[in-house]
Amino acid sequence: MRLAVDGVEKRFGAHRALAGVSLRVDAGRTLAVVGPSGAGKSTLLHVVAGLERADAGTVRLGDRDLTALAPQARRIAMVFQSDALIPQASVRENLAFALRSGPDDARVAGMVERLHLGSLERRRPAEISGGERQRVAIGRALLSDPQALLLDEPLAHLDPLLRGRVRDEVVRVRERFTGPIVYVTHDHAEALALADDLCVLIDGRIEQTGGPQQVYDAPGNLRVARFLGTPSMNLLHDVHSTLGFGDVIVGVRPERVRIDASGALAGATSRCERAGADTFVHVATALGEIVARVAPENAPAPGTEVRLAFARDDLRLYDPTTEEPLP
Repeated sequence: MRLAVDGVEKRFGAHRALAGVSLRVDAGRTLAVVGPSGAGKSTLLHVVAGLERADAGTVRLGDRDLTALAPQARRIAMVFQSDALIPQASVRENLAFALRSGPDDARVAGMVERLHLGSLERRRPAEISGGERQRVAIGRALLSDPQALLLDEPLAHLDPLLRGRVRDEVVRVRERFTGPIVYVTHDHAEALALADDLCVLIDGRIEQTGGPQQVYDAPGNLRVARFLGTPSMNLLHDVHSTLGFGDVIVGVRPERVRIDASGALAGATSRCERAGADTFVHVATALGEIVARVAPENAPAPGTEVRLAFARDDLRLYDPTTEEPLP
């Protein structure tokens, strides 16, 4: 069953939150939607779920047109950033509340076991952790018999340890749920890890959709290149005299930049950012600051003169006027 969004427009007063958004998510696949704050990610999910009415465009699920249907008629479940559980109800009661066909102790018990909530089922939301509450929210969504599942930054308010645990639960859900899943996140690593397909939404417009690695390796324009990745892609201007290219902007990912004595570009290290197994070295060059990813033990001290190298196949060329890729 395919979820299809076609030409969706949404305005809030003079602000155009969604500008002709179209996307497809097939059954059994997860589309991660990433973008900066205010890009329209949550608005898109609200329109798909029926919580907001689109000003134009259609939403279809399989052969059903959902555009004018109320949320409860759409067979779409949504998990929000906040868990939105009933505070007076126990974990088990919160799960049972989602059942569409009436009480079913066996189904609730199965979900309790599946999400490892057995020791918590009699507790109220205030008596369990944020990660546990999100697991309950995901279980409640699945018990509503949805044909599609929407997740709106479900890990955003969790600390790093809980994020990892709940992400594991999302992966398990993804493996078992047979319908389409749309997963909104601002976390690039999370999107790349969970998605079958990646969509970059900026200022209400879809800038690029494709396989996660494809989008990461070859941004479809400079807007995507500037946004996607932490740190983002190095973008080099005025490269003719140094690198021998014409009037282009050259993009290269930090992990594709090597500190190499035979490199074509000279510079001095300005600072190093340590990130666990990696260190990001910032190098001041004639083309501006360039970031290179190195192993921590290979990080040069600030002020060190270095040379940088990159393989031609790792470079992406962009037109400085249109900001679109060049062959």
